[in-house]
Amino acid sequence: AEAYLRGRGITGRLDLPALRFHPALWYRPHPDAPRQSWPALLAAVTDGAGRITGLQRTWLDRDRPAKAPLVTPRRALGHLLGNAVRFGPVADLLAAGEGIETMLAVRSALPALPVAAALSANHLAAFAFPPGLVRLYVAHDNDPAGRKAVERLIPRGAAQGLEVRPLRPWGEDFNADLLRFGPDWLRGHLAGQLVPEDARRVFGHRGRG
Repeated sequence: AEAYLRGRGITGRLDLPALRFHPALWYRPHPDAPRQSWPALLAAVTDGAGRITGLQRTWLDRDRPAKAPLVTPRRALGHLLGNAVRFGPVADLLAAGEGIETMLAVRSALPALPVAAALSANHLAAFAFPPGLVRLYVAHDNDPAGRKAVERLIPRGAAQGLEVRPLRPWGEDFNADLLRFGPDWLRGHLAGQLVPEDARRVFGHRGRG
């Protein structure tokens, strides 16, 4: 699992409470198919109180740092709507986006910024704001669904006295940017989109898991 994430360009810490590894997780391409076992990266989906509500499973290739050669190598189960895979304790500042790799890419560039992966654009648009949050950055994918999620979050946040600001990738998403340009470039690209006081906070402290 670590080799897979490092292969995606992730340079930040991976000893994170939300992530686990399973050496032989069952997989069926359809309900009537025989079971197969593959190694897998597991990610806990939690609500704002930290309760586990779901699980995302990413089956991995046995020999290469890549997803397994399966029809659907990634599946989620449980109660996902409004919840997310979370990295870092949240006070008044948070960045939320879609995929785990996307948000770990953001965290690789800005390790002091807490992030959350809602797992899809639709789930991102329905993300439940944590108590005490003042500003939410939306690290959206560069596609219509990602931009629509931002458009839906802005009025929802305003209704609760919360500022919602987009973080725009250069390419298709922030993991693609990390792979193409590296963490130093991505750090500068993200820093230019932060509110100055947030940039001072993020760059003035080291992040923790």
